[in-house]
Order: sequence, then C-alpha cells, then structure tokens
Amino acid sequence: MLQLYAAADTCLPIYVGFDPTADSLHLGNLLGIIVLAWAGACGHPPIALCGGATGRVGDPSGRSSERPVLSEAEIQRNIDAIAGTLRTILGRAASQLSVTSDGNVQYSTAPASSSSSSSSSGDAADQVTVLNNLDWFGSMSFLGFLRDIGKYARVGQMLAKESVRSRMESESGISFTEFTYQLLQGYDFVHLAREHGVRVQAGGSDQWGNITAGTDLIRKLMAAEGQEPPQCFGLTFPLLVDSEGRKFGKSTGGAVWLSEAKLSPYKFYQYLFQVTDADVIKFLRMLTFLPLEEIADLEAAMGQPDYVPNTAQKRLAEAVTRFVHGEEGLAQALKATEALRPGAATALDAATLEAIAGDAPSCSLPAGQLVGATLIDVMVAAGMLKSKGEVRRLIKGGGVYMNNAKVTEELAVVSGEDLIEGRLLLLAAGKKNKMLVRVE
Repeated sequence: MLQLYAAADTCLPIYVGFDPTADSLHLGNLLGIIVLAWAGACGHPPIALCGGATGRVGDPSGRSSERPVLSEAEIQRNIDAIAGTLRTILGRAASQLSVTSDGNVQYSTAPASSSSSSSSSGDAADQVTVLNNLDWFGSMSFLGFLRDIGKYARVGQMLAKESVRSRMESESGISFTEFTYQLLQGYDFVHLAREHGVRVQAGGSDQWGNITAGTDLIRKLMAAEGQEPPQCFGLTFPLLVDSEGRKFGKSTGGAVWLSEAKLSPYKFYQYLFQVTDADVIKFLRMLTFLPLEEIADLEAAMGQPDYVPNTAQKRLAEAVTRFVHGEEGLAQALKATEALRPGAATALDAATLEAIAGDAPSCSLPAGQLVGATLIDVMVAAGMLKSKGEVRRLIKGGGVYMNNAKVTEELAVVSGEDLIEGRLLLLAAGKKNKMLVRVE
C-alpha cells in the first residue's frame, strides 16, 4: 500500500524520532537520518523529532535494563546538540541530493539544481524541520494523559510487544514508566499526523511495536472524535550490525559519534576505513547513496586478483564522512590520514596536527629537551621506546621518521627548523607507533 501511494506521487510527510540520551547522535542513528534525507530528495517532507518528553522516560526497546535518568538540564543540552547536528546534516543533504532521470537518488558535492525536489522549497535550512515532543507533552497533565490517551490502549496488546515481553522476562523486569513509553511514542504519531500531516513513521526494526502503537492510536482517537483517520504507515529498517551480529558504531572507546566536538572527522573516517571485507559491501548499501550498480562492481572487483586492498573501505569512508561532516570535514580527515602516514610527501602544518591531537598519542617536552638534542634522546624521553639501543636499531632498519621524513643518521639532532610552527614535532617508530610532541 505504501508503495502505491509513493508511486502515485502522493506527498507522504515522514518522521524519525531521536531520543536525547547523549549530547551527540552516533553511527547507529545515521540510518534514520539517511531515510529522512532520501525521503526529502524524493519529495516527501522529512521531520526529525527530538524526544524531549520521551527522553525523560526511556525506551525499553533493545534494553536489558532501565536507562539512567538524566536531569532536565542534561536533556535540554542534549537536545540542543543533536538538533544542531540534524539540521546540519539534513540541510546539507537537502541542497546536495537530487533524483536522477532514472529514478535514483544521487549525492553531489555541488548543490542540487533548483529544479530538483530537494531544493524546491528555497533555502536548504528552511527544509529541515526538527521538533521536540516536550512541546505537546509538557503541558499535558497525568490525568489528561490517562483520560485522552490511556483509555484507548489495551494492556493485553501492550504486554504482547516484544520490547515489553522480553523485559518482563528479564531479572530486572520493567517499570511502569518504561511500560508507558509506547503510548508516548504512539501519541507522537497522532500529534504529527494532525498538526503536520505526517503519514509515515520510520525507525529501526526494534521500534515496530512502538510504531504500531501509533497507528492504532491514530485510528482509535480520530474515530472517537468523529474524524476519518488518515491512512498512515510504519516503515522499519534493519539495525546496523556487523557480520558477527555486533552493533556497528560501537568501539572499545565507546560510540562512534557524529558530532565533530566528540569525535574528529579523521577518527570517524578511520573507523569506517577499518571495516572488514565481510561487512563493507553491506554498509555501502546501507550508509551511502552510491548506485547499487557501482557497489555491485566493487563487490565483484574484491574477488579479483588485481584488487587493491581497502578500495571498497576507502569508498565507504569517503562517502559517509562527506555526508556527515561535509567536504571540509572529509578534506580534513584525508589530510590528517596522509599526515600520519610515515614517508608521506604532504607538508605538515600545525592545524592538521592539532586536528589529530586527540587521536594519536602525545606528550609535552621542554624546548631544551628538544632543540639540539639527539633524536634518540627525544624518542626515549617521549616514551616511544625503552632504550637508546632500541632506537638505534630501528633507525638502522629504516623504521624511524621525523615529520614523516625517514631518519637515516643515528646521531640526528632535532633543530629549531624541525619544530612545526615552533611548537610541534611528529615522530614515528614503525608504522603504528606515533607520537605528537608539543613544546612546553
């Protein structure tokens, strides 16, 4: 039915919800953003909904225990941060996504033409609608909620939801607060259908129970009010997991954040670049706007003897970093990647090194321990190697680099000219052991 509506050129406003559990969205949230961007390019107005109200309750879906309670100030800070990210990414997408003559959506580094559906409403920023459900729940009393919404909910149906049933069977159980979450999210759909003409709610596959709670409420509430309920739809997409079933977007250091303030474009790019061969084609299909034919060609090329390793990973990292951080962020990531490659010919500058400062080991040494000191002494003082003998052997083996230039002299001395802008020095002992040295 949804396909028939879309094929008939019917405008279907669509929304995806984002709960403010942190001050940044993460890679797992990116699928929802991509769905909104894709819908917008095809002429279906996208709405991003921040859960200012639902975030105070916590979604039990996919959780084995209750989420920690955040203060109202924390929730508001988180909403402000993620709303900014949503506007930035979706605004850029609105200006750079367009539909080709054969019906494909393409992402261009140049703004889409004014004739495209993604730019027909004027400025890209004007096309990004970000709402907060606290705006309609904030003034609603508990008794009003029970009277106007709760009376249409059936406990048997609520208990049958997978998110509820699995928690009830767990050791920690489920609180009444979390139990009511599906009604709050369900009423979001009602409100958006009434006030914004929304006809589609999209979300991860674990959101199906919450989405159908919304379609049920739309039918019951509007019928009770004597209105003809509109035809509304739920749309789910698979969760982002790797070939071993682990959530993609989680690293040993935590989530892979979309906010540049929490994770540099360089580190974001590197995470995607390190995706395994078993996962890269799947993620190219899910996280990029590359034509499926191009992805199929990459998949075929991976099985050929002349395939250059990581070609597909490079394509994935570039496409996703461009979508999230823009051309400027991608350029920064590529420059930093090149800067950290021993032997690279790229001239280093302080701005590039500062961009990777949080992603590479660093230390501070007094100027007197650097200028005029042998590189052997500096590397030992920086803690890169334990002894001078180790450094000497590595120099003889061609494994020591200073500012990406190979060091061949055992008694090489650090000069003032070696300090980038008088304050930074990049050292490498082998391919992976790097150190950014700052002048105290």
